Amino acid sequence: MRITIEQERYLITEILTKMGVSEEDATIVAEVTTDADLKGFSSHGIGRFPQYIKGLQVGTINPQADVTVERESPATALLKGNHGFGHVIAYRGMEMAIKKAKDTGIGMVGINNSNHFGVAGYYSDMAIMQDLIGLVITNTEPAVAPIGGKEPILGTNPIAIGIPSNSHYVSVDMATSAAARGKIMEAMRRGEELPENVALDADGNPTIDPCAAIKGSILPFGAHKGYALAFMIEIMSGPLVGAAYGKSVTGTANPEVECTKGDLLAAIDPSRFVDLEEFKEEVDGLISEVKSTPNVFIPGDMEQRNIRKFKNEGIPIDEKLEIQLRDLYQEVGLNWDDVGEI
Repeated sequence: MRITIEQERYLITEILTKMGVSEEDATIVAEVTTDADLKGFSSHGIGRFPQYIKGLQVGTINPQADVTVERESPATALLKGNHGFGHVIAYRGMEMAIKKAKDTGIGMVGINNSNHFGVAGYYSDMAIMQDLIGLVITNTEPAVAPIGGKEPILGTNPIAIGIPSNSHYVSVDMATSAAARGKIMEAMRRGEELPENVALDADGNPTIDPCAAIKGSILPFGAHKGYALAFMIEIMSGPLVGAAYGKSVTGTANPEVECTKGDLLAAIDPSRFVDLEEFKEEVDGLISEVKSTPNVFIPGDMEQRNIRKFKNEGIPIDEKLEIQLRDLYQEVGLNWDDVGEI
């Protein structure tokens, strides 16, 4: 089955508003979720949506939560999400970071008491659209064992960076593990095997079985380099922002327990360092050099290719996910056939 982006947005907003989420917040969740699917991050798109619904049902996501400011300076802020939707809290956090960057040159906002926020690159994109550099990091439930160990202690700890350009979408959005946990969960749902050199089982042996990987650990990308980066992100999105770290992080994969992870979002105004247009021209100059060889990609090209593809072909929904979505729709008293008419 395939659905259009319009159908996906409609499906998400209809279910969420039926469950007491404001239309404004539901729209943000829908936009972030469809952004993930368009870019090809299906593990953080509509496939994650049932997890958010479970969070609403068990009370780990508060649909009426207000974001509160715990600390603030001209260039920084620390926000408490009060267990609202991670998408909404991160959106508000980046809005604040952008405003501070325009006022002072840089804005950095830490977040605690939030929830899974979907795809990190959505929020760095918000900065790009304002001619700012965007940076987003977050930690997750333990999934990665330290080099030489077999017990998961670190999260998959993604990082997203976006750079403004006149000619290209320049963005990287990646986990510091060999695969995002969502990819492992997606493989479990679809009954697929994992690639080699991605995960270990609980005994520390290599595995291509996603079920064994979930019980074991995911390898860091690039061996010690990915491990070191994940370690640093764990600190900057844990202790630095008043959130949990290491084995104390919960709720990013299991929606039935309170989410304790943290986020750090930053926006940087290039014009405080150099002339903005000259900066963008030099970014484009580097892109031209890199692309002087045919078929060379820069960070962001794959996402742009996927956006064109999925806007044209629609978003693929596997059979198990379709059943989950149909059940959710019916549970809140909606008619699934209405989706097909959008």
